[in-house]
Amino acid sequence: MSLSRRTKAVAAVAGAAAIALLAAGCSAGDSSSSGGSGDKVELTVTTFGTMGYDDLYAQYEADHPNITIKPTNIDTGDNAKTDWQTKAAAGAGLPDVQAVEEGWLSAVMQVSDQFNDLSDYGADEIKDRWVDWKLAQATDKDGRLIGYGSDIGPEGLCYNRTAFEAAGLPTDREEVATLFGGEDATWDKYFEVGQQYKAATGKAFYDQSGFLWNAMVNQQPEGYYTKDGELNVDGNKDLQKLWTTLSAATESGLSANQTAWDWGKGKAFTDQTFATFVCPGWMLGVVKGQVTAAGGDATTGWDFANVFPGGAANWGGSFLTVPTQSKHPKEAAELAAFLTDAKSQAAAFGVAGTFPSVTAAQTDPAVTGTNELSTFFNDAPIGEILAQRADGVVAQYKGPDDSVIQSQVFGPAIQQIDSGKADGATAWDNALELLNQLVVNK
Repeated sequence: MSLSRRTKAVAAVAGAAAIALLAAGCSAGDSSSSGGSGDKVELTVTTFGTMGYDDLYAQYEADHPNITIKPTNIDTGDNAKTDWQTKAAAGAGLPDVQAVEEGWLSAVMQVSDQFNDLSDYGADEIKDRWVDWKLAQATDKDGRLIGYGSDIGPEGLCYNRTAFEAAGLPTDREEVATLFGGEDATWDKYFEVGQQYKAATGKAFYDQSGFLWNAMVNQQPEGYYTKDGELNVDGNKDLQKLWTTLSAATESGLSANQTAWDWGKGKAFTDQTFATFVCPGWMLGVVKGQVTAAGGDATTGWDFANVFPGGAANWGGSFLTVPTQSKHPKEAAELAAFLTDAKSQAAAFGVAGTFPSVTAAQTDPAVTGTNELSTFFNDAPIGEILAQRADGVVAQYKGPDDSVIQSQVFGPAIQQIDSGKADGATAWDNALELLNQLVVNK
């Protein structure tokens, strides 16, 4: 579906709904209802990665003197899933507000009765906030809405201007988009440019193959699962063809063989270990954080182009849920509603690059204009770029073991081709063996 084409119309609906709620005095995030009698309430929140909520927590506490927020942030979505599963199995320890990543939402949906139906806390009055498919993702088979959508993950291409200049490649972001094929960009063209870069510099073109593989899978109408929830890996000729293309490029030396989520405290981003990086909106905050950690800044040369090999792709996107373990579900739901309203999503975007799933936020000046993140990326209009990259994005069904397949089935196979320990065909067969062990026959 096209997000950018329907933004103004839906924003108007959302705005009208907000006015109606204000008049009724019963908004899901209304400060007058938080905390009931004014008793002191501590709300625990578990997030992961870079979600841009710190300033929003402080704002909420200032506006709600009876509320104290105790946040916990886990480094990656996979580790957050493990944390959730461990505490859910123990029947204790889950926070009042639990962030859930798109890749393991299906696993959550299998036990959706362990989460509050947000319709009991005002969700029906604010449903018009979100793009339709984001709302549908968080609605279980019984029609219960268990999560408020935070961001979505349209992807563009991060590239290092300094590295491109050294290779004799264009550095202007519009010229870079054209270099990769513009609207007709393909993975074959991306790897072709990679070969030119390697020939000129002797260096790798991308950090590691796993993120590219993830993007390739997400671009398919159906990924590791069919729309009907059936496994869709073994015998999938489309995925196998993509794997062959990726492994051939990697075997030719285009991968820097970095460990996913570990770039030497950011050093690989500052010393031109690689020149390009796949970037959903939320990854922009990760890139900035890595560069800064290694002592770099905007002059390190990272930029953001309105192009992506293979076309529209969505990676990630999160939801804020309220587990039934919460002792303060009403207050937790109100906090989740606040963190995912238009103004909050626009503010989080300026910090972390988390592109809003709330339609009104997508045209907010805080998103489309200059902010801390856009300044870091050479004044790139990142909000405008992501809005265009979101055009054509649809929600791919993610099965219950989707994140397991990505990280534990194909993760080792990616490491094998990146390190040269196996060719593409052998690594694919090894992945299928792991699939049988970890998913099919678990």
